[in-house]
Amino acid sequence: MRRDNSAGREASIISQGDFLIERHIARAMGAAHWHDHVEINFLLNGRMTYLFSGRQEQIEAGRLALFWAAIPHQTIAVTPDAPLICIYLPLVDFLALAIDRKARQSIMQGRFLTETRPQLANAILLPQWVEEWQDGNTARRQLIADEVRLRVRRLVLDAADGHAPAAGKSVATPVGPAVRRAEMLTDLINMHYAKPLSMPKLAELAGIHPSTANKIFREVLGISVNEYLTRYRLARAMQKLADTKEPILQIAYDCGFASTSRFYDVFRQRTRTTPKQFRTTSTKK
Repeated sequence: MRRDNSAGREASIISQGDFLIERHIARAMGAAHWHDHVEINFLLNGRMTYLFSGRQEQIEAGRLALFWAAIPHQTIAVTPDAPLICIYLPLVDFLALAIDRKARQSIMQGRFLTETRPQLANAILLPQWVEEWQDGNTARRQLIADEVRLRVRRLVLDAADGHAPAAGKSVATPVGPAVRRAEMLTDLINMHYAKPLSMPKLAELAGIHPSTANKIFREVLGISVNEYLTRYRLARAMQKLADTKEPILQIAYDCGFASTSRFYDVFRQRTRTTPKQFRTTSTKK
């Protein structure tokens, strides 16, 4: 989805958790990735399809799309030379927005939110944001961040009022059997992540051989089944930490981590903070 030379920049985005807006040519991704932002996409023309939370989700030109990027996602089909504007809103900023609690929860639980019809103002405003952001003026950048937050609030409010679909529509993108099987495997993980889930058990649920399942996963998503499972469990734990008052120990077990030590080790490694620190930061208003 990002530029071909963006690997270093992506790592910077993930580690810093900063607000960012950029424009580039959309590309199919060789592997799934994740980062701790709420991501807003806007195609200026063409269309693209994500593999997200076990579903294919399509983005069409002129319609904003929003999703929590901590859930592993991958662009699997893109119109050639389609210009894309991406906005990365830090999770802390999203949690601080004055939006409906249930709507926020649904997004953090895997809702892929899209506009049902193009808003003409977006095609003018978003390219303007990109240009002004690149100029680097601090006051102007702060204004853009404020305007983005308001735009997100409107998008969520429109969805609550019935002006947008309850979730992104599944689409029948012409893809091979490997992608369809990967979708089935990710969907099974999404449903059973809280339980002990081994590779043989997952393959049994999918009705395929374990080695075949892992091979398909690596071919389509670029990571192992166990890596995707870890990332998904962590994403759900982050959602619970931010949005509930459940004890950290309970969250660890409810999200499929076999022990608190394993949970803390994974959390520190992937987020560079502790569950307690993350909860404190993400619930500040």
